[in-house]
Amino acid sequence: MSVERVISNARLVLEEEVVHGNLVIKDGRIAGIASGATAVAAAEDMAGDYVLPGLIDLHTDHFEKHVLPRPGTHWDPVAAIMAHDAQMAGGGVTTAYDCVCVGVSIKHPERKDILRPMIDAVREARDKGMLRSDHIVHLRCEVTDEEVVDLFDSVADHAAVGMMSLMDHAPGHRQYPNVQSFRERTMKNLSLSEAEADGHIERLTGAQHDVVPRNRAELAERGRARGLAIASHDDETEAHVEDAAAMGITVSEFPTTAAAARKARAHGMHIVMGAPNLIRGGSHSGNVSAAELSEERLLDNLASDYVPAAMLQAAFRLTQGPHGLALPAAVCKVTANPARAAGLDDRGRLAPGLRADLLRVAMVDDKPHVRTVWRDGKQVM
Repeated sequence: MSVERVISNARLVLEEEVVHGNLVIKDGRIAGIASGATAVAAAEDMAGDYVLPGLIDLHTDHFEKHVLPRPGTHWDPVAAIMAHDAQMAGGGVTTAYDCVCVGVSIKHPERKDILRPMIDAVREARDKGMLRSDHIVHLRCEVTDEEVVDLFDSVADHAAVGMMSLMDHAPGHRQYPNVQSFRERTMKNLSLSEAEADGHIERLTGAQHDVVPRNRAELAERGRARGLAIASHDDETEAHVEDAAAMGITVSEFPTTAAAARKARAHGMHIVMGAPNLIRGGSHSGNVSAAELSEERLLDNLASDYVPAAMLQAAFRLTQGPHGLALPAAVCKVTANPARAAGLDDRGRLAPGLRADLLRVAMVDDKPHVRTVWRDGKQVM
C-alpha cells in the first residue's frame, strides 16, 4: 500500500532557487514539489523552516574514533557504528562515506586487525535496520605500506565498499612538506625517541622511489575495474594532480595548495575540502584554506573530515560575510555536488523521483539547527 505525506509551509532549497511551498513524499521518494499553500489538511507544517536534501559526506574519519576511543582500547564495531551514525544524522548527514584505513601506521598498528570487522559492522548494522543514515565504506589506502594492495584485495569486493582514496602521509611533501616539523610532531604525539622517529621517517621516504608509485598504479587500476569513485588525497603540486589524472582519478580530496586545486579544475576533477577548514578559517596543518579556494571557484564539495556537524554549518557559512554565495549554491556543495562525485544519481537534490532524504533546518541566532531528518521518507531524527 502506497504511503503519502505532505510537507508544507517550507522554504524548499532547490538546486537553483529557494521556493516557499510544499513537498509530497510517496513510497520513500519525492513525488512532487509546488510553490504556495496546499489543500491537504494533514500536511505537516514546517513553520517556514528550510527543507534541504540530506547531506552527503564523502569523507568522515569519525567511525574509527569510536572503534579506537583511546590508545590500546577497542570498542565493539557494531556499537561503534551506531554511535557514529547518531552523530552523523544529528549533523544532517543522510549518506556517510565512512573512512576505513587500509594499511597500518606507527600510530595505529592495529588497523590491519580492525579493517574487516569495521567493514562487516557497517553492513551488519545496515542490514538489521540499526542505522539512521545510509553508510558506505570509503577505503583510505596508505600507499607507503608494502602490504596495502593485498589488504585492499581482501576487502574491495565487500558489499559495503563504495569509494577509495590514495593517501601518502610521508614527510617532505603533500600534507607534511616540512620534514623537521613532522619529526617534532611525531616525537611529541607518539612519544618516540629521536632514533625511532628518524627510522619512521626513513621508512616512509624510502618508499617513495618504488613502493608508492607501484601501489598507486595497482590500486587505481583495481578501483577503476570495480567502478569505485577514486580520490587522490593531499595533492600538493601540479605533478601530483597530473599523475592522478593520468590514472583516471576523478576526485581531488583536500589539495594542500591552490596550484594543485587549479590543476585539478583544469582536469575536470571534483575538488573536496574539509568543512572544519572553512569553519576554522584555515587548515590546522597550515595548508591552503577552503575559503581561498571558494573565492577562486575551486571548491566543489565539503566533507565533515573530523567534525560530524561541520558540513551544515559550513554550507550556511558560505552564505555569510565575504563568501557571499546564494544558499542553493552553498547547499549544493554538501548535497548535489558530492552525489555527482560519488556517482549517486538517486539523491542529493529536491526533485521528483529522487530519494526523500531530507532535513528540516531552522536558523537560531544565525546558526543552522537540524530539527528533523528523513531518510527514504521515514523520519529518523
